[in-house]
Amino acid sequence: MCYLVGTQNYHVVYDGSLNEGLIAYTDSDWASDPIKQQSTTGFFMSLASGIVYWQSHLQKTVALSSTKAKYMAMSDTCQQIMWIQFLFQELGYDLVPTPIFGDNQGLIFIGSNPVQEQRTKHIDIWYHYICECIEDGKVSVYFIPGNENPADMFTKNLGAIDFLHLRKHLGIKFLDDKSSA
Repeated sequence: MCYLVGTQNYHVVYDGSLNEGLIAYTDSDWASDPIKQQSTTGFFMSLASGIVYWQSHLQKTVALSSTKAKYMAMSDTCQQIMWIQFLFQELGYDLVPTPIFGDNQGLIFIGSNPVQEQRTKHIDIWYHYICECIEDGKVSVYFIPGNENPADMFTKNLGAIDFLHLRKHLGIKFLDDKSSA
């Protein structure tokens, strides 16, 4: 209740522009569940400078490395992007290619270079869907430093300073009653 009272004047503000298109940020917290050793996936998408979709959940399988956990998170993100792109195509808008920002160079390399290697052969086939989407030009993958990745908010508890720094990417603004009139 204290949180709701303290944030009642915060609103998601959209700038009305589709110039940037759909933008996605993805992250994972490796082995965040201390009992099952499952990782947490977190991602969000913004359109017109405001958040339109977000998700945070435990991954279905155990990841053997932080790169695999982040790759699985990026694959989940990609699947949701494809659904949103399809929806917007039905409405007459083209959002291709959608940039996905992640904070691991290894996952970007694996996604962009789908060569079977000894280190990646244990990754389940359905997570390689992102390789097809990159190859077809539906998404593009970019690196963002870990301390600048706003998807971090969806995978772990952050301190107040880090949270406030990253919250601006969600399009959430403080609006008092006087300024909204």
